[in-house]
Amino acid sequence: MSSILTNTGAMVALQSLKSTNADLAKTQSLISTGKSVANAKDNAAIWAISKVMEADVKGFKGISDSLSLGESTVAVARQASETVTDLLTKMKGKIVASQQDNVDRGKIQTDIAALRDQITSVVGAAQFNGLNLVNGTSGNVDILSSLDRSSAGVATSVITVNQENLSTGGYTAANVFTAGTASVVSTDGDTFVMSLDKGGGTDEIVIANGGAWAAGDNVTMRIGGKTASYTVSAADAASTTPDDLVAIGLKNAIEALGIADLTVDYDSGTPGELAFTNNGTSDLSVSGQYRNATAGGLGAIQAIDVSTGPGAQAALGIVETLIQTSIDAAAAFGSVEGRIETQSEFIGKLTDSLKAGIGSMVDANMEEASARLQALQVQQQLGIQSLSIANQAPQSILSLFR
Repeated sequence: MSSILTNTGAMVALQSLKSTNADLAKTQSLISTGKSVANAKDNAAIWAISKVMEADVKGFKGISDSLSLGESTVAVARQASETVTDLLTKMKGKIVASQQDNVDRGKIQTDIAALRDQITSVVGAAQFNGLNLVNGTSGNVDILSSLDRSSAGVATSVITVNQENLSTGGYTAANVFTAGTASVVSTDGDTFVMSLDKGGGTDEIVIANGGAWAAGDNVTMRIGGKTASYTVSAADAASTTPDDLVAIGLKNAIEALGIADLTVDYDSGTPGELAFTNNGTSDLSVSGQYRNATAGGLGAIQAIDVSTGPGAQAALGIVETLIQTSIDAAAAFGSVEGRIETQSEFIGKLTDSLKAGIGSMVDANMEEASARLQALQVQQQLGIQSLSIANQAPQSILSLFR
């Protein structure tokens, strides 16, 4: 039955054309934006996840910048520490040369003073963007290293860079060391050197500061190639017998080194006195160095004076300790710099992975979109033709009334 009031064919053709036009508009939007999920209406769940991940990518970009800044800062500190090590090594060469009696120790001391001033200059200049990690004034520094997301929320992680004190200032002499009964001990009060003869050689040193110990004061001893040290605590300084506590602390530190055939005895009858006995088969060198609490990590460099024979001997023990201090600092900075570099590389790869993940969720398949666009354009043209034919159908009814 034909009707001029209800054109079913036109209605069907119109609905089909509307659907085709809607699909065509969606495909064109997909092509123009490059995204299959361009807004929350397209797919609310996927859109929400992608936006969270995009926010994390922005956060990791900031973390990458933080790591770059931190790596540069640590690299400056490491280079300064290595330079200080090189300068101290040169200084050691001068000190070794001063051990001979037929050299001009005054000129050698002048060279040593020049090297000391150069070390001070290097430490003072080792800053990046105003932050100096080697002069003992900056404190520890936290470098933002990661953004950690979990079910509990978001937290940040840091890489802590410990400062290293290579300052040469703040040294105050205290005349801590005095010889016991040993005739071979040379001391200037803040350093000493003695040689323990093999086969039972015994020598003594008294470590006393007249009750004026302060928390943070440090005494270091080198026995052969090993080092033991003791730092005075607040309780030690407040004690009525601080000399005894410092001596006992050093005794324990030396014994912990496990040096074969060496015994260290504490004489309670003489406050602060330690007696060393070498029962080995070769002579053993022992040196000591005092550093007060206000001194920089290389503050004892101020005590180096090779203008005399005993001073030259004591200087050798001092510079060995200073070299080890600078080496430890360079190694610490090198280790943390490597960690920062590794973390920076990881953050870069992680950011790329996140971007790839976001892309796989929301990016459009352009090849598929291109093929679909062409198909929909054909469907649109056919739909228009079909609607046109359906609209002309009522015209045929007129022929029945001619």
